This record gives sequence, C-alpha cells and structure tokens, in this order.
Amino acid sequence: MGGTIKKEALNDGEDGWSFRASNGKYKICVNCNQNGKRQRFTVCHEVAHVVLDIAPDHSQPSWSFGKRPQGEILCDTFAAELLLPYKLFKPQVDMAEMGMAAVGTLADDFDASLLATGSRFAAFSKNLCAFVVSEGGKVRYSARSSSLREAKGWIRPGSLLPNGSYSARARSGEKPSGPEEAEADEWFDDWNRDGGLFEDVLHVEQWDQTLTLLWFEEDDAPPPRIERKQWEEQTYGLRELDGNLPWPGRRKRR
Repeated sequence: MGGTIKKEALNDGEDGWSFRASNGKYKICVNCNQNGKRQRFTVCHEVAHVVLDIAPDHSQPSWSFGKRPQGEILCDTFAAELLLPYKLFKPQVDMAEMGMAAVGTLADDFDASLLATGSRFAAFSKNLCAFVVSEGGKVRYSARSSSLREAKGWIRPGSLLPNGSYSARARSGEKPSGPEEAEADEWFDDWNRDGGLFEDVLHVEQWDQTLTLLWFEEDDAPPPRIERKQWEEQTYGLRELDGNLPWPGRRKRR
C-alpha cells in the first residue's frame, strides 16, 4: 500500500490514526506514550482499515469492548492475525502449558498485546478453553476454542463476573498466584457437563479490565451429566440410591 509511520504524543485513550495523502501514500501515526506492543498493534490495525476498506470509527476508546463498532473489531481481528499468524503461533500454543503465564510469555515472544495473544491462544488451543475480557466487572468479550464451541460452552456478554470467583477476587485486589479450580456452571450458560475447570486471571487496574483464561483438564468434552449417570449404571450395574422405590410394572413374572 505504501506509506510512512510516525510517532507522536496523542491524547489519553487515543492509539493512532491514518489518512491517505494527496500523493496517494498513506500516513500512520501512533501514540508514542503507548508501549511498543500497543504501537505495533495500532500500526496493523490502521493497515486493516486500508486493506479491508473500512472507515475508522473512534467513538469509543480503543481499549474498551463496550459498544465497540463492528468495523473496529474486524480491524482488531485483522491486526491479531498479522501479529500472531496461525502457521507460527499455533505450534507454540500446542507446546505451551495452560495458564496466563504462558499467554504472557507468548505475548513477549511475538511482541503482541495480552488481549490479542490471549484471544488467539484460546482460539487455537486443543483444550476446551476460553479467554474472557471483562470491564468494570462485566464480561465484554470471550474467545473460545473450537472444542469448547462444539460443547456449547457459552459465556454471555454483559454478565457479571461470578461472585466469589478467582477473577472477581483479583478485581477486588487479591493478587493472583497461579491457576485455581473453578465452577463451570458459574461461567457457562446452561452447562450440564462434568469435568474439572481451571481458571487463571490477570487484572489491569488502569482500565479496570480483568483477563481470564478458563480451561478443562480433559482433552475431550466431558459428557453431559445424564449420559455419565447412564454410563455409571451400565458399568457398575447399580443405580445410585435416591430414596424412591420404583413402581411395580404391569408385566408379571414367569
């Protein structure tokens, strides 16, 4: 596309802008007050506006997912794909241990933001995995692995962080110290499966953003609870006692 990039001190909440000069060349300006990772993401985001032919809409701050225009979200996705290409990033995800520490390491290795890295990490993970971005204690966005989508693991945007969850405690000031076990039915809508869920979190106090990584320890989707109960009955031959006697059937013994 041809163009130049320059750095200037811009207003708080303003990452950058771009325009096409009279000679047909593009000029991209990034906020020098932002860190290097954010500046790289901004450059890729502005390139996306040109390549995708999407007009900029900066009515909302770039760090906020609340009411963010669809065009800006598409440009964010484009930028993440430039910085974290599947062919290079996917093998690193497959080799990484689950947790926010791995997300941070990959963000450093690829010189990308935690938000972009966490989203791509979850999307490419072999595990049932989700990366959740919350603002002000409310879920704004979640990226899910294909296996979690197939298992219908849905996290409702706008929902509050589960009361007493690791993420809620981190937002209240507790210092995270590594992954913890979590309750799946507190995070996922209409979740009726078993399985051990783990949660790791990082809270960004500057923007009141909570970044949460959720994953199941099982490689495959846990079976629905009713299927597990049937499996146990078939395997062990005894149904769990519930205090209710079965009503006699009409068929007589021979």
